[in-house]
Amino acid sequence: MIIDFIFSIDSILTAVGMTNGIGNDPMDALILMIIAVVISIIIMMVFANPIRVFINKHPSMQLLALSFLILIGFMLIAEAAHLSHTKIFGQEIGAIPKGYLYFAIAFSLLIEFLNMKLRKKVDVQEDQKAS
Repeated sequence: MIIDFIFSIDSILTAVGMTNGIGNDPMDALILMIIAVVISIIIMMVFANPIRVFINKHPSMQLLALSFLILIGFMLIAEAAHLSHTKIFGQEIGAIPKGYLYFAIAFSLLIEFLNMKLRKKVDVQEDQKAS
């Protein structure tokens, strides 16, 4: 429940970003933020246990998820540096196309799911040989 609360802060920040330009009444934005937080907490509570079971069954997914967080964090830092026109070794940092990031994530997930399928097939064959 505490983790749900902590992650709902992210939903609040997202909802605040979504409310830019929604009417002139501040109550509209407040209602949207409340709805976003409630929905996010419900989704997290529903999926927390199935995700825990899946991660316990496939620990390599933990490492993959951590690498995604690092990749996204690096992209956010690079994007912020690009927006502030930061220079390193005399070169200004450029924007990283988000398509590269999404492709890397999708490709990594595809490879991991293929590995999971292969491992399952090998385990079944080993069980059959043992019998």
